[in-house]
Amino acid sequence: MAVLSDSAIWEPLFIAIGVSALLLGGFRARAFVICLVLSLLITTQVTGLLKSAVDRHRPKHVENVRMVQLQRTRPAFLTLFKKPTIRFSDSSDRNRSGPSFPSGHVTTNSVIAVFCTLFYRRGGWLYWFVALAVGYSRIYLGAHWPSDVIATFFLAGGEALLLLGLFELIWRSAGRKWAPQVFARHPSLIANPGDRVRSKSTPRGGGTAQHSV
Repeated sequence: MAVLSDSAIWEPLFIAIGVSALLLGGFRARAFVICLVLSLLITTQVTGLLKSAVDRHRPKHVENVRMVQLQRTRPAFLTLFKKPTIRFSDSSDRNRSGPSFPSGHVTTNSVIAVFCTLFYRRGGWLYWFVALAVGYSRIYLGAHWPSDVIATFFLAGGEALLLLGLFELIWRSAGRKWAPQVFARHPSLIANPGDRVRSKSTPRGGGTAQHSV
């Protein structure tokens, strides 16, 4: 659970995937990375503002909860081979960390899950298992109340949909004007051009077209 919640362990992997997609991927992969990075930058700011506005205490601020602390190593993934420290929170933990709602970890992973689902429908939805596991880890570690995690899933999902809708509108306006050739091949950020071709070639009613010889 502590490993799932430690973003420092996973950041190099996500950065490597993002850079690879930008350098080696096609239009959809690049659009995915760019839109996702912009969305995470925006939602991070929104999360910070909401935390300050709501100012809800974390479980470890008001109760004695189990704490699992990983040993700090460089590089960070080496902490996987070190024994963690397990203790219960005390008065020294009450001034550490910021407010509880919304959860930054859950926001980040929910936004990623929404984007993976919409850009890569067949396999992208599997990232929701990662997001759910991270959300549970935040409860397990006493960092958030269950209601924080559940509400953040809905909040972050709504933010991701709104931002992706905004990016789609911007692309349809700016792409048609500034990159007409690219826009002709990719009129939508998330649609697969192959799906559009197949839908045009399939006759109405889903039947097989008959041709006389």
